[in-house]
Amino acid sequence: MSTSSPLKLTSALVAGLSLAAVPAAALAQTPAPAPAEAQAVPMPDLPPPPPPPPAVEAPAVAPAPTAVSDTPPVVTMPAPVAPPPVAAAPMTSKFGASIYGFSELDIIRDSTQSLSENAGNGIIAKKGTWAGDHSRLTFGLRNSRLGFKLKGPETADFKSSGVFEVDFAGAQANSPEGPFYSSAMIRARHYYLKVQTPFIDILAGQTWHLFGWQGAFHPNTVQIQGVPGELFNRTPQFRLSHTFTSDAVNVEVAAAASRPPQRNSGLPEGAGGIKAAINHWKGIRTGGAAGTSLDAAQIGVSGILRRYRMQEFSTAPKETVGINGWGVSADALLPVVGAESDKSGNALTLNASYVYSQGINDLYSGFNGGVTGSPTPTAPPVVAPATSGYTFDADPGAVAFTSDGTLHAIRWQSILVGAQYYLPVPSFLTRLWVSGNYSHISSSDIKKLNNTKLLEKTDWADGNLFVDLNPAVRFGLEYAWTRQTFLDDSKATNHRVQFSSFFIF
Repeated sequence: MSTSSPLKLTSALVAGLSLAAVPAAALAQTPAPAPAEAQAVPMPDLPPPPPPPPAVEAPAVAPAPTAVSDTPPVVTMPAPVAPPPVAAAPMTSKFGASIYGFSELDIIRDSTQSLSENAGNGIIAKKGTWAGDHSRLTFGLRNSRLGFKLKGPETADFKSSGVFEVDFAGAQANSPEGPFYSSAMIRARHYYLKVQTPFIDILAGQTWHLFGWQGAFHPNTVQIQGVPGELFNRTPQFRLSHTFTSDAVNVEVAAAASRPPQRNSGLPEGAGGIKAAINHWKGIRTGGAAGTSLDAAQIGVSGILRRYRMQEFSTAPKETVGINGWGVSADALLPVVGAESDKSGNALTLNASYVYSQGINDLYSGFNGGVTGSPTPTAPPVVAPATSGYTFDADPGAVAFTSDGTLHAIRWQSILVGAQYYLPVPSFLTRLWVSGNYSHISSSDIKKLNNTKLLEKTDWADGNLFVDLNPAVRFGLEYAWTRQTFLDDSKATNHRVQFSSFFIF
C-alpha cells in the first residue's frame, strides 16, 4: 500500500463533510465547478471505510447579497402631491367704489359762426354780417365724462357717501382751436359728500343747484346742455334735506346755502324747495343725452334769494347800493304712458319747467342777454369818462345801472316743455326713441337799459333720434332751431345739426 493512499482517502472524507455542511441555498446560487478529469487510481484490498457521521442541519443563513455595481442605482420617487390651495385672506375696506361716465364724440354743423359746441344762450350773429352768413363745423370730445361714487363707513345712525365727477370742458383762455378741442382741460362737475341720518341729510360740496330741482327735470337732447331757456347750473353749497317716505308718495324738503354770485355782497345765496314723487306712477326718461332710467312722476316747486351790493354810481364812490335777485320755479315730470322697466317700448314721458326771476341770469348756461357790462359813471357835468377806480364787480347780465344811476336787476321768465317717446324695441337693439323740446325766454324790463342791441327774447326747438345698439353704445342725431329777437326788433337765426356717439359705462 502506498503512503499517499490514506492521505487521499482522508482528504476526500473531509471534502464530503464540508459539502454536507454548505446550505442548499448557497449551492443553488453557486455554479457547479467543471468536473475534474477522472484519474485511474489503483485501489488496494482494504477494509470498508467507516460510515460517515450523521448530517448536522446547518442554521439558516440569510441569502448572500447580489453583486454591487459601480453605477449608483436610479431611484424613481413618486410625484409629489400638491398641497391643497390655501384661500387668500379676503381684502376688506371701509369704502366701496364704483366708476361711471361716458366717452362722447360730437360732430356739429351750425349755419352761422356764432356758437361753440355748447351753444347755451349765446348771442347769434345776424344776417348781413360775416359770422351770420357763413357756416361752421365742429368736432369735439369735451363733453365726455368720468365719475366715481364712493360709499363710506356706516354706523347705526349715519351713512356716508361721496361723488367725484369731471368732464373735459375746462376753460382754455386764448387757446388755439386745435388744442381747445383735442387737448381739452379737466373741469370739476360734481364734488360733494353726503351724510344720511334718520332725521336729516347733509350735502356739502358742488352739485346741481337746488333752484329748479336741477338734475331731476332736465330735458332729453343730443345737444350739449344747457339749452336755451333751461336752468343749468352747478354750484358749491351746503344743503340740508329730509325725505318723508310712504308707499304712495315720497316728499322731499330741502334748503341750501350756496356760493353768492358776488363775493362782495358778503352774504350767501339761499334756495329752498319741496318735491313730491308718486311712487306707483313710473315712466322712462332720459335727462341730457346719456342718462336713462325708470323714474316716478314728480312735481317740484323751488325758490331762490340772493343779494348784490355795488359801489354807488359815481366817479368817487363812498356808499354801497344794494338790490336783491330772486326767482320761483315750478317743474314736472309726467309719464303719460307708463313703463315697467327702462327698456320698455311704447312709453311716453313729458317734462315741463316754468321760471320767473330777476338777477339770476347766470343760472342759465352762457346767458347775459347781450349785457356785457354797465355804463361807466361820469361826474356831471363832466363829459369825459371817469378815470377813477370805480369797479363793477358783478358778472354781466344780472344787474346793471341805468343812465340815471339806478341799479337795476334784469327780469327774465322762461318756459321749457319736452316729450320723449320710446318705440317698441326691435330684437337686435336695446332701445330706440325720439324726443322733442321747445323753450321760450324773454325779458319784460331789459329795455330800461336803453340799448337796442340787447336781447329781448329767444325761441328754440329741436327734434332728436336715439338708438342704443347695446347697453353701452348709443348714437344720437338732432336738428335744433334757434331764433333771437332784439330790442330793435331785428332777428338772428341759427340752424344746428348734431350727430353724437356715446360709450356709456
